[in-house]
Amino acid sequence: MITYIRLLARGLILFIGGIAMTPIAAQQFPQIEQGYPGIRLEQLYSGLGVPWGMAFLSRAQLLVAERRGNLRLLDLEKNSALILDGGPRVVAEGQGGMLDVAVGPDYANDGWIYFTYSKPSKSEAATTLARARIRNERLVDWQDLLVTDSATDTRRHFGSRIAFDDQGHVFFGVGDRGKRDLAQDLGNHIGTIMRLNLDGSVPRDNPFVGDPNARDEIWSYGHRNPQGLLFDRETQRLWSIEHGPRGGDEINLVLRGRNYGWPVISYGKEYWGPIAVGEGSSKPGMEQPRKVYIPSIAPGSLIMYRGDAFPDWRGDLLAGALKLQHLNRISLSESGQASGEERLLEDLGERIRALLQGPEGWIYFSTDSGRILRIRPD
Repeated sequence: MITYIRLLARGLILFIGGIAMTPIAAQQFPQIEQGYPGIRLEQLYSGLGVPWGMAFLSRAQLLVAERRGNLRLLDLEKNSALILDGGPRVVAEGQGGMLDVAVGPDYANDGWIYFTYSKPSKSEAATTLARARIRNERLVDWQDLLVTDSATDTRRHFGSRIAFDDQGHVFFGVGDRGKRDLAQDLGNHIGTIMRLNLDGSVPRDNPFVGDPNARDEIWSYGHRNPQGLLFDRETQRLWSIEHGPRGGDEINLVLRGRNYGWPVISYGKEYWGPIAVGEGSSKPGMEQPRKVYIPSIAPGSLIMYRGDAFPDWRGDLLAGALKLQHLNRISLSESGQASGEERLLEDLGERIRALLQGPEGWIYFSTDSGRILRIRPD
């Protein structure tokens, strides 16, 4: 039955792609009116499910992960779209499903593409890091690198974004899975950011290797739900953006072995009343965020802009906002403190999910309504 539904969905999407996509020439993409000066907003595609993650395989090929489980390859030059066969079964319920996708750092030589998704585990689901290659329009050599110890009976807070450093490591995060106190328990992967070698093995210099009460894969802990993660090679800094409760979204500079406090400290309040979460907003031994959003913007992604198309934005963080529906730009001081904020595309009225810097330095993003858009200099 599942196979039959996938075949029907594939046929429908190919039909939609054939009439909705246009050639790659920038002037041929529909322009969307918006009020921010100096940028041009264009729609590349529409009619998708929730496009949770995106990655460029080449200048014209964009791989999109849809939360419902599809992995779709868009070719912006050939005006084509197809769903790749060979993907895993996912738990596409609540906040789970096919999550992030990222091209490995040596993709040109080894062809590895990395994924995070919610993997079925009896009646539960666990965030999983995997990798595969593409051959003849299907995924091959699928490998689950780490099925995290994060399965719960909820469908909340799976995370999960992927980032690579320049020393052969991959990072990814998992939220508190609706069991907030477990984010302080190093004996599982809940509420953590993890660091692995590219083949899924554990680096010997991870902070908790050898601790019998901790998981070797953990890099940092005490995170509520990291939905943006990036490694900036110019500064060698790892950044996350994560959902707070009612208020208190955070941007964190993620450091080796540190505790980010959830749920002991928080800047947010309980959903059921005007009561602060935890013991307060700070505590010795727990890290402070570099920026807090009150009220929450509900972040969906995070990138560091390093392109030349928007020189005034170079070195700034860009975050997609789901609840407050805009593109959030954060300027940073040399020490990595947030020093300014600007909100773009508020008139678009879209939940901005995934963000990606394109090969030409333009910014590509997806929306929960199933659109792929980009902004470029006007």
